[in-house]
Amino acid sequence: MNEIIEINCIANLTYEIIFCNGEICENSKPGQFLILQKDEFSERVPLTIVNCEDGKVRVIIKVVGRSSLEISEMKVGDSFKNVVGPLGNHSEIRKYGNIVCIGGGVGAAPLLPVTRELKKTGNKIISILGAADANSLILDDEFEKISEKLYITTNDGSKGKKGFVTDILKELLKEKKVDIIWAIGPMIMMREVTKLSVENAVPCWVSLNPIMVDGTGMCGACRVHIKNEIKFACVDGPEFSGADVNWDELISRLSQYRDQEKSATEYKCRCDSNAK
Repeated sequence: MNEIIEINCIANLTYEIIFCNGEICENSKPGQFLILQKDEFSERVPLTIVNCEDGKVRVIIKVVGRSSLEISEMKVGDSFKNVVGPLGNHSEIRKYGNIVCIGGGVGAAPLLPVTRELKKTGNKIISILGAADANSLILDDEFEKISEKLYITTNDGSKGKKGFVTDILKELLKEKKVDIIWAIGPMIMMREVTKLSVENAVPCWVSLNPIMVDGTGMCGACRVHIKNEIKFACVDGPEFSGADVNWDELISRLSQYRDQEKSATEYKCRCDSNAK
């Protein structure tokens, strides 16, 4: 169990991993996540379940620190020491009407299973994917298959429209009737999408990925303020109404360990270089 059967680099610093775990496949629903541990000495890393089929679990991870780097270096035939899941609440999948699904960067990964199920329920899907550049864009081919229309934006204009996902969303909200928005990606992106949704009186679901340790609500690391109440993303979420999130506080907390993540990755790379 948990043996890796496929691992691919699908974009800049972004890896797709497929491993075996029949129990997760039998019980998971769109919007839920799992926590991986490479070995007994490794950190616990939360990742959204992108696909589950025939006992095979598909996840996508971006290298941002030492733990994600070590996972990206695993090989076919390796096994994760521990996998816990499915965790969190599943998405509220039902017939809404016209839905705009917005994925920023690696946020396209958790958005894909939600969008797929919303499509199966009879909703009309317009998707917007954003990335820093063409080399960082993921899953656009899969979104194209399930969307009435797919828009792509890149910060540098190397693919699609130059700019941000909010540029496209502004136009859509003027031109079309939008019943609900789903947005998953960087916190700042979700905050800006939420602002537009509130201005246009359109509900907006977001999926939060704060610092998380145990995934059971015991550690309190993933606490967020929702309507001035403390909630835990792992057990109360990960999806919340964007209008209820205290974005400034959440973004501030997420930035606390950015320097440590960077230095840990650089340390690992230096060690590898010295070993050679």
